[in-house]
Amino acid sequence: MNPWGLAFVGAGLFTIIGAVCDWDWFMNHPKARFVCAVCGRGGARIFYVVFGIAFVIFGALFAAGVIHDTK
Repeated sequence: MNPWGLAFVGAGLFTIIGAVCDWDWFMNHPKARFVCAVCGRGGARIFYVVFGIAFVIFGALFAAGVIHDTK
């Protein structure tokens, strides 16, 4: 099991929780402000949920060894 995969899963879950709970400090981050300006706050929340799901899937596949590290 690759620990980097678990880190990606954790980052994805954090992103999903931040978007679902609508944390102000999460959505007011300078990088998130750009997405909010383009999509609106609701659209940014949907974007970050989808982004978090992608991170969780990638991390799970990486941790399981389906996606290999190129060393």
